[in-house]
Amino acid sequence: MTASFQILILGYGEMGHAMEHLLKDHYQLAIWEKFPIDGFSSAVIEESAPHADIVLFCIPVNPHQEVVQQIALLLKKTCLCVSIAKGLDETGKTAAQIFSENLAEHQPFALLYGPMISEEIRAGRYAFGQLGCRDLAAFHTMKTCFHHTKLYIDHTFDIPGISWSVILKNVYAMAFGMADELKLGDNMRGYLAVAALQELNQIVHAMNGQSDSPYHLAGLGDLITTATSESSHHHELGRRLAREETQNICGEGPHTLKMIKQHQLINTQNYPLLQLIDTIVQNPHNIRLKFDEYLEGTYKNSKFQTTRSASKKW
Repeated sequence: MTASFQILILGYGEMGHAMEHLLKDHYQLAIWEKFPIDGFSSAVIEESAPHADIVLFCIPVNPHQEVVQQIALLLKKTCLCVSIAKGLDETGKTAAQIFSENLAEHQPFALLYGPMISEEIRAGRYAFGQLGCRDLAAFHTMKTCFHHTKLYIDHTFDIPGISWSVILKNVYAMAFGMADELKLGDNMRGYLAVAALQELNQIVHAMNGQSDSPYHLAGLGDLITTATSESSHHHELGRRLAREETQNICGEGPHTLKMIKQHQLINTQNYPLLQLIDTIVQNPHNIRLKFDEYLEGTYKNSKFQTTRSASKKW
């Protein structure tokens, strides 16, 4: 017998619509939108929060702290808060950090990240996610929640690992858009996938995550989805930057780079591809030359290139 949940969806943008599509036929939903469009009647958050078994944060990371503080004291002790947001707020914090610092210690929370394009979900196609949470009870709750849907999820305890994998994949995805716009070819696309994952692996480890997290759904899975989809916002940003367009270059990727620099979260000089993308975002000119210089510095000007692997004597 399927559990009966009351679910509060925060935000009625792309992912809010996707979650409504998945869940509306099986559970009682309340949907809150701070800036509702004409014809949409938003739930009153103070009235819906006390009854919720699950709260889905389908809003950007920036308003997370304000909203969490607004509802934290209203929630049932067993209510599970789940964020789908992939970015950093203005203080440089992840959604997980905001939850940890602003929810009561007993309040369960989780992060849901992976290849989950809203348009495909609403078209009835498959989607996949990793649920990062500290206890398996939260995972079983969400697995039950999506039981009747085509959204398949698995579990990880590595909250820092999936958080930084999914945050930075938006940055690296822009490089794929740049390369495609410049017609650098399929070989370059393959190289960028390897280079991005190598750097993600190093950064996740530095952020106290598990070094294999970037190779799962929140990392590799979401990176390939975002970096190769023509409908991807960050792929399109990369194309526009390659055309040396500077107007309205905005989104989680550029914002992440700004927060990394502003709060000194990562030394980009240690990560050549990340530094290349940051340089182009700051100054989108002569981008083909910048790619050439990046590759020269990475390969021809290096003393040697080696890959560690087990070897056999033949």
